[in-house]
Amino acid sequence: MEITPAKPTAAVKAKKQRSINKGRKVEKALTYLLLITLSILFLFPFLWLIGTSVKPENEAMAFPPTMLPKEWDLANYKEVFTLVDFGQYYMNSIIVTVCVVIGTVVSSTLVAYGFARIKGRGRNFWFVLLLGTMMLPPQVTMIPVYMIFSKLGWVNTFLPLIVPSFFGSAYFIFLLRQFFKTIPKELEESAYLDGCGPFGIFWRIIIPLSVPSIITVALLSFMWTWNDFLNPLIYLNDDSKYTLALGILQFKGALLIQWGPMMAASVFIILPLIIIFFVGQKYFVQGIATTGGKG
Repeated sequence: MEITPAKPTAAVKAKKQRSINKGRKVEKALTYLLLITLSILFLFPFLWLIGTSVKPENEAMAFPPTMLPKEWDLANYKEVFTLVDFGQYYMNSIIVTVCVVIGTVVSSTLVAYGFARIKGRGRNFWFVLLLGTMMLPPQVTMIPVYMIFSKLGWVNTFLPLIVPSFFGSAYFIFLLRQFFKTIPKELEESAYLDGCGPFGIFWRIIIPLSVPSIITVALLSFMWTWNDFLNPLIYLNDDSKYTLALGILQFKGALLIQWGPMMAASVFIILPLIIIFFVGQKYFVQGIATTGGKG
């Protein structure tokens, strides 16, 4: 005689569902708690930066240190422009960064389009050779490149910082090529039938469909150039040509570091990066997510 198991009643099902819902709520609460804790840890240096920028000098050097100032003082933000020629440094960084972004985007998109769409003999070999340049540490090529720019008379000018960007970046070419290869070839074939040439296809089809990836390249190029310290340190000698990364060192003397003005200057340096990232965050995430297509 077979014994059939009793079916769970509606009350048992409801109790089981409540238990599952309760477990999900606890899991979600713990996840949010972990994310909030990690966010606070990552935000701590930034909050410390802002707090120190509004402290008087005696509080900035006080021990034990405090997060919030006892006396709020905005004089540090005024001293940034009076102690050094910070406005000139800001303009220099804007000029160099804008030129580098334009050069990187234009050259990298053209080269990536060639590697992704234009068939040619040895195309894969040259692409692998291009990727091989990413494996060379910059310290290996630093001295030879400096000697070349020195022979050209470009030292102490913005040219060594700007001109190389117009010859493309291997990393950005790789990212753009990966995205270009995900665009359906049927679009190009239709354009060819309508009498469109390679450059017309590039300008009218590839570029409009690749806006997220191009914005990603522009954002990354902007951030790397804006924060670049080593190249301006090598090639720029005159104070009037310093970028922000070098200009902020002017607040550091032989015996004294002016922490308040230095932190205020750091706020001015970080502010454009924060604004640009939040404005282009949607395209940045979308561009990164869509560059892992065909290889």
